Amino acid sequence: MILSCSLPASDGVDYDLKTGKYVLYLYPKDMTSGCTLESQTFRDHQQSFKDLGFQILGLSKDDLKSHAKFIEKESLNFPLLSDESTEFIQKLEAWKEKSMYGKKYFGIERSTFVIIDGKIKQAWRKVKVPGHVEEVLEVCKKLA
Repeated sequence: MILSCSLPASDGVDYDLKTGKYVLYLYPKDMTSGCTLESQTFRDHQQSFKDLGFQILGLSKDDLKSHAKFIEKESLNFPLLSDESTEFIQKLEAWKEKSMYGKKYFGIERSTFVIIDGKIKQAWRKVKVPGHVEEVLEVCKKLA
């Protein structure tokens, strides 16, 4: 399957993912503790990914206004994509039923994808934040 999307991004660019090398990480919500830590870690390693030719993209269902605040607050150095309809998130099979305090709801399963020319080369599901970005970087080094 060749991935393609046309989602609004915080930098005003439309990313189609059909050409190029991307690290696309899906996270549940702007400005929450785990999502902040994950985004900060990608921010801190952004140059290493760039040196390998990979563009980091974050994706959640938050709107661009929320993304702008998150980017400014955390000094993020890569774009965030917004999928308010969750159509693309569902295509990636990352829209899952969750449970918190016994209440069921749907939300994003924290996931990361290494995509080269529209093809998923590596996928991580149910991501645990500590050490994850370093693991993604190692895979990108092998694929570069």
